[in-house]
Amino acid sequence: MAPLGRGIAGAGDDGPRTFRILHVSTGNVCRSPITERLHRHALDLRLGAGRGSGLVVESAGTWGHEGAPMEPHAATVLADYGADPVGFIGRELLDEHVIRADLVLTATRDHRAQVISMGHSAGLRTFTLKEFNRLVRAIDPATLPEPDPSLPDHGLVERARALVGAAAALRGWLLAPSAEADEVHDPYGAPITFFRSIGDEINQALDPVVTALTGVPARA
Repeated sequence: MAPLGRGIAGAGDDGPRTFRILHVSTGNVCRSPITERLHRHALDLRLGAGRGSGLVVESAGTWGHEGAPMEPHAATVLADYGADPVGFIGRELLDEHVIRADLVLTATRDHRAQVISMGHSAGLRTFTLKEFNRLVRAIDPATLPEPDPSLPDHGLVERARALVGAAAALRGWLLAPSAEADEVHDPYGAPITFFRSIGDEINQALDPVVTALTGVPARA
């Protein structure tokens, strides 16, 4: 898996049984670190620590604060959910990150447009987080490959690739009810109460995504 701190693994470590998920925001110190670490935490809760190693979850920022720690309020939000904020280091979004990502989930439509403008055939695998949530909820789980415990990655990579393809096919048919519906607003500089509300938005948006990726619903 990607090194815990940097979020982006070194070149050449991918194998055929790896699916890379890249979360993108602006500074990579608030929204995308929260989303990355909540996503990793949710995978561990559904599958058991280390059992979802085929799914590599990373983050970067379009104006990333290279080398910066996440904002203290963001770390507090992660701790609220039992997720680990330790060791995070911010990254600026680079071409190589987009090239290697199998799925890019952005905080806003503007971030999505910026990723797609970088090229690398990113359009069909780049969504806002809330957009992907909406599309995933419309996909019949029975049409996705079942998890297979006999495989090293439990069949998660094949399932994830099928999920992205199905979501891309639905995009033109299942539109957002409003422009705001696909946005996660920036809490940078806001009080902890606003960070917590953004953390709750992100956590709720991730829940059906992680269920669809793993085939395992959240525990009651």
